[in-house]
Amino acid sequence: MKLDGKVAIITGGAGGIGLATARRFLDEGAAGVHLVDLDADALQKAAAELEGGDRVAWTAADVSKDADVKRYTDAAMERFGRIDIVFLNAGIEGVVKPMTEYPLELYDKVMAVNVKGVWLGMRHAFPHLEKAGGGSIIITSSVAGLMGTPNVSVYTTSKHATIGLMRSGALEGAPLGIRVNSMHPSPVDNRMMRSLEEGFAPGGAAEAKKGFEQRIPLGRYGTNEEMADLALFLASEESRFITGAIIPIDGGMTV
Repeated sequence: MKLDGKVAIITGGAGGIGLATARRFLDEGAAGVHLVDLDADALQKAAAELEGGDRVAWTAADVSKDADVKRYTDAAMERFGRIDIVFLNAGIEGVVKPMTEYPLELYDKVMAVNVKGVWLGMRHAFPHLEKAGGGSIIITSSVAGLMGTPNVSVYTTSKHATIGLMRSGALEGAPLGIRVNSMHPSPVDNRMMRSLEEGFAPGGAAEAKKGFEQRIPLGRYGTNEEMADLALFLASEESRFITGAIIPIDGGMTV
């Protein structure tokens, strides 16, 4: 068991990559998985799907609010007594619009969730990971953090920003035994991509998907389970000498 006895927090845990990763962690012996998302009903449903019994807990929280991040971190500590892994996976895509038409309030929201949420997650996790003798922080970024993309400038900017947070966190965490890495998915077959497909081609999402797939040398979207496999590797001792790494999981899209 790769995660025997370990406790993980997973933000964006009610579906998609987060839920698939929670299932993978439990299968590999995690002693506890604490899911975080905005929607309490979705979290309750996710916890039931996992069938992890006492090994699964959840907190409905806004990752962009300091008090909420402290609350979910404290809740995980109270429930499981330790934190070893923090998967900062929550993120939103915003809308597909040119810079000149992008709503200012949505700029603030995307940056708050995708950037501030990661910063707050690390800020509150560090003391607990240090107390546990070290651990792993994994950030879900995107191939959008490695290239420019027209009409999604805010999402792209937010994912570039997470690289700076990851690298700084890796250097601050290294003396404490805390590793920090980021994974950069290409399009993944889930809700977020359905939204982006429709945004790029209103009424023609299927054609938009074909266009994205043509940009991926392996010819298809990734799956939530493939992302979970990488998260498991980064959470486990198999990656014990990896920190500060930018890891594309993109079917060759950024080659």
